[in-house]
Amino acid sequence: MTKIDALRRFLLPCFAPSATSSSAATPTKKRLSTSLRDDIPDADLDSSSAAAAQDSDPSSPSAASVTSSVAQPRPSKSMVIGTIFGHRRGHVWFCVQHDRLSTRPALLLELSILTHQLVKEMRFGLVRITLECDDRSDLATCPLRSVPVWSLHCNGRKLGFAARRKAGDKVRLMLKTMESTTVGAGALPAGFGFGSGTSDSDGPVMYMRANYEHVIGSADSESFHLINPDQCPGQELSVFLLRSRNSV
Repeated sequence: MTKIDALRRFLLPCFAPSATSSSAATPTKKRLSTSLRDDIPDADLDSSSAAAAQDSDPSSPSAASVTSSVAQPRPSKSMVIGTIFGHRRGHVWFCVQHDRLSTRPALLLELSILTHQLVKEMRFGLVRITLECDDRSDLATCPLRSVPVWSLHCNGRKLGFAARRKAGDKVRLMLKTMESTTVGAGALPAGFGFGSGTSDSDGPVMYMRANYEHVIGSADSESFHLINPDQCPGQELSVFLLRSRNSV
């Protein structure tokens, strides 16, 4: 007994009618699939094979349309830990970490907006910080996180600039202090005199730490969106990194 005969013997009774109800049926045998059918004319098989070959041909219009639809780029999304911190009368800092245990942030920015100004903006429930840079020759192809200086807009108003910073000892110490916290807000005791024009006498460091959705739209656009805990009131806060392309 061949393998095909064995398959027919065990599979056909599961799908075909019983012998009593099929006594009046036509004597033509019906198979489970076209690969086992022997009652299809050769012409039909040739036409179906030609159609399948046309569909698999990448030069055909239908295959080209399918390929073009599949090739559409999609934004890349991931989860990161974002921390906004700063002295009350000092500048706002924005730190992005992929791992809360790492004291080397993936992105560290010092914004020219003051901490108490940002707190006032957050009272309205919606904060959108947009950082823009142009496409001059030395910044046209570099990663957005490598751009040294940005122009800063907060809720549509230009408020100065933002600068990429390297984490110093005091920033790393602060991140080490908060490594057990993923979501939370509060104040750290004085002793973290980081940033321009600040010292240890500027008082405690205010911070807000939460999960952010990191979206990479293209090589010229990235964004970070605050993810609110389920039991907390809604606070919309987003940070956008944009590189403008000047048309020639």
